[in-house]
Amino acid sequence: MFLQLDQISVRYPGAAALKPAVQSVSLGLQPGQIGVLIGPSGCGKTSALRSVAGLEPLAAGRIVMDGQVLSSGDGVLVAPEQRRIGMVFQDYALFPHLSIARNVAFGIRHLPRDERAARVQEMLELVGLAHVAERAPHQLSGGQQQRIALARALAPNPRLLLLDEPFSSLDVDLRSRLAQDLRSILQRTHTTALFVTHDQMEAFALGDVIGVMQAGQLEQWDDAYTLYHRPATRFVADFIGHGVFVPGTIIAAPGGPVVRTPVGDLAETAGCPLPGAYARGECDVLLRADDIVHDDAARTRACIERKAFRGSEFLYTLRLPTGEQLLAHVPSHHDHAVGEWIGIRAEVDHVVTFERTTTANSGAVAVSNDRNERATLP
Repeated sequence: MFLQLDQISVRYPGAAALKPAVQSVSLGLQPGQIGVLIGPSGCGKTSALRSVAGLEPLAAGRIVMDGQVLSSGDGVLVAPEQRRIGMVFQDYALFPHLSIARNVAFGIRHLPRDERAARVQEMLELVGLAHVAERAPHQLSGGQQQRIALARALAPNPRLLLLDEPFSSLDVDLRSRLAQDLRSILQRTHTTALFVTHDQMEAFALGDVIGVMQAGQLEQWDDAYTLYHRPATRFVADFIGHGVFVPGTIIAAPGGPVVRTPVGDLAETAGCPLPGAYARGECDVLLRADDIVHDDAARTRACIERKAFRGSEFLYTLRLPTGEQLLAHVPSHHDHAVGEWIGIRAEVDHVVTFERTTTANSGAVAVSNDRNERATLP
């Protein structure tokens, strides 16, 4: 393991009586891996990143990189400038009085002139901006400035690159393109990186492994597919993707246990929970928008309460006759009116259940793919 966070906790001065900003977080990155921390504002993801950079001391635990203890709760704290860690920030932090080339060269001034010039040229070509070497930062677009900030961070050949929401001030389309470009650049340079974002689609585009944080704790550290289809906690299930919880009951059946829900019985060959997993078999079932299929021939009917056009598809908010709400992705050529009843059926490959709560499906909880702000639909 190249980078290891072992039960780290971060507590800010004056907050002794409060919950730590980061509490008992453990994660690891292999050489060349890209990790992403995601979660709501104030969840501790930036505090965790700053502790890796050496900008925040640890109250407990330890951080180890390439076999070296960088920080520990018992007082070890290697200075940030001695860690060989590059950082890219949200505000770019370029020097306005220096040319682009001199900005990129800032961290490698100790190199001989020819070697330094060659390294600057290499980094500018890597980010596709060799032609702007003599321009000033203010002459570049926001996306170009962020590429220069990346080139400057990579120029000293850091052992690890940390990125703190570097694209959050950019528009959605540019953010998406830069995320893809960034992943390609990091892969070409075999750079290990830890990235912080609030945007789940950005996390999916970048991360080999993704951590979801809440209230200072790491809820799950996994690949994107597992986070979506096998969420470890109810918070992760709620936070990632579009979905709702509906009441279910696990019952025994000849072919194995099934979960009885308002949209039919659900089963999974990989292993459905046993009836004894919850009291009286009662549980809440996670149903993603892509688990619900529009089928005019289906026996189950649902009323369209809201629809959002997404280009190739609609996101329908549906209400069952029994009162439960569902979300469904429906191809956009199925343009039904709000208030219309349509046929639906469930196609669930992964049955995800949690302990029953009294608040399940009191409102359909959706998470925006552009900004991870939960909204309760009426």
